[in-house]
Amino acid sequence: ADAMTSIEVQALTKEFGSRRAVDDVTFRVLPGRVTGFLGPNGAGKSTTMRLVLGLDRPTSGTATIGGRAYATLDEPLRHVGALLDAQAAHGSRTGRDHLRTLAASNRIPDRRVEELLEHTGLSSVARRRVRTYSLGMRQRLGIAAALLGDPGVIMLDEPSNGLDPEGIIWIRELLRRLAAEGRTVLVSSHLMTETASFADHLVVLGRGRLLADTPMREFIHARVQPGVRIRTSDPTALRGALARHGHDAVKHEDGHWTVHHARVDEIGVIASAAGVAILELAAEEATLEQAYLDLTAAEAEFTAQPQEA
Repeated sequence: ADAMTSIEVQALTKEFGSRRAVDDVTFRVLPGRVTGFLGPNGAGKSTTMRLVLGLDRPTSGTATIGGRAYATLDEPLRHVGALLDAQAAHGSRTGRDHLRTLAASNRIPDRRVEELLEHTGLSSVARRRVRTYSLGMRQRLGIAAALLGDPGVIMLDEPSNGLDPEGIIWIRELLRRLAAEGRTVLVSSHLMTETASFADHLVVLGRGRLLADTPMREFIHARVQPGVRIRTSDPTALRGALARHGHDAVKHEDGHWTVHHARVDEIGVIASAAGVAILELAAEEATLEQAYLDLTAAEAEFTAQPQEA
């Protein structure tokens, strides 16, 4: 079933006039994990998703689902569920009607519509017109539409946009559950902390080019060294003790110190042997945000063009 549901992007290029929005990109999105699709706005994420869904035609290369072009799928909602534009629902329809129309065109029973209204927390507003929905409700409706056909492939563009904190936790759990059920889940975002909370794997684009395609933990650890966070009432004594053991401490504005390339237990032992009072001691986890900024900074330097006069 793997090949049936993976998204395959092969040497994909899309030009708009003289601008290359997507530039010779190749990657696969596999089932059973949540793939975070990262990059700044304008990096080519939405364009790539539109190409996969057949909403745009590539200049060259291919984007297929289970080896087939989206346009050739019968009853596509049963194969692929996508949320690309939360504003897509017709404003004068009710939430329930919007889903029923979609269901009918893909031979999906009405009871599935009721299940999803329940599942996405929209039952109480199902009779209201979509134009009265908040952005968060529209996001939920868009997600309900994406899941309607019980698809093996789910593609969501910035799904936590406009959601309240409760909605953000809800979507995080939903994504993890969909992946655990063996589906292929691709979620684009420019929110690092958010992506770090649900992604297993990352595909990173910058200026239309592929910068990374790797498990999230590897992406972070390849770029950011974990360290130790420590706070003391006697910084001089602490620095001295650390220096004697070959460690360097970096001071932060709020008064804590970071010791890079070190483990909590060794630093704790050094400080206590030196009789230094410790007010705080913790492992400093490497974050996706740091790793991402590190990658894009290196990339910006690498691609920096001389400014045109």
